Amino acid sequence: MSIKTRAAATALALAAAAGGATAHAAYPEQPIKIVVPFTPGGATDSVARLLASKLAGKLGQPVIIENRPGASTVIGAEAVARARPDGYTLMVSGSTTYSVLPALKTDLPYDPLRSYEHIAIVSLAPLVLLARKDLPASTAGEAAELARKQSGKGELMYGTFGPGSAPHLAGEMYAEAAGARMTPVPYKGSAPLVTALIGGEVALGVDTVASAAPHAKAGKVRALAVTGAHRSPQLPDVPTFAEAGLPGVSMVGWYGLVAPAKTPAPVLDTLGRAVEEVMRDPQVRKSIEDMAMEPVFMPGPAFRDQISSELATFGAVGKRAGITLD
Repeated sequence: MSIKTRAAATALALAAAAGGATAHAAYPEQPIKIVVPFTPGGATDSVARLLASKLAGKLGQPVIIENRPGASTVIGAEAVARARPDGYTLMVSGSTTYSVLPALKTDLPYDPLRSYEHIAIVSLAPLVLLARKDLPASTAGEAAELARKQSGKGELMYGTFGPGSAPHLAGEMYAEAAGARMTPVPYKGSAPLVTALIGGEVALGVDTVASAAPHAKAGKVRALAVTGAHRSPQLPDVPTFAEAGLPGVSMVGWYGLVAPAKTPAPVLDTLGRAVEEVMRDPQVRKSIEDMAMEPVFMPGPAFRDQISSELATFGAVGKRAGITLD
């Protein structure tokens, strides 16, 4: 190849590279869609809508929420995994999608690590152990002792959101830490679970702090312990499980933003910077705290580490407890 030909080829390559960089730098050039694999109105939807409204201002394009519920979030998660990796289809979902289901179910149409590019975890959602008011146990330790005494002769029953749900896993972690056998009872969400506790159908229940705090404050149920590294501002008098001497109960829900695998790195960088800026906004942080959650910014590598760690932990808990969703 002559010097002239080589120079021309180099010029063409540089032009192509510059053109590609310009194309990525222009992102976004059209509205962005965030898929939420839940119905409108829940915690995931609320977090996603807050994030969308603020991202729109940062990115200069509308950010639209599309609710695609069904099959325990699998319908929406699969749709995003199969979407074009151009940065215009994203997903906000919780640990149910990214670590709980994959740890307990083998035939999912997506892989929580390989199907997505992980942008950020933006909020943490602790759980709380509840007891009915007349249970002769005022702490998580006393309830554990009661559960041990009843093992083999009428096990204590505790309410969950169904097999394989975060409350179910947390309940099994609690039973393990207590050294007791307990019987999970499924309910279709927080409202029927709390109603069952008030009515004496179950002795204990595991719920989100966001849903349970008003009932605990009203004295309808008793809050015994919360998951997480520190106490919840909504229930400041309730100790963590670690404070209660049961550090093995470590299930904390969370919400994260992803894009389809192979989304270009410059697009991911743009989204990551925008999300980080949004999560520094005091108004955003207060809004999330008002939802009884903790605002955070955990970037892609930490997001992936969280999933990997929970897959191992939840898979082991599920195996020991005989939980399977296949």
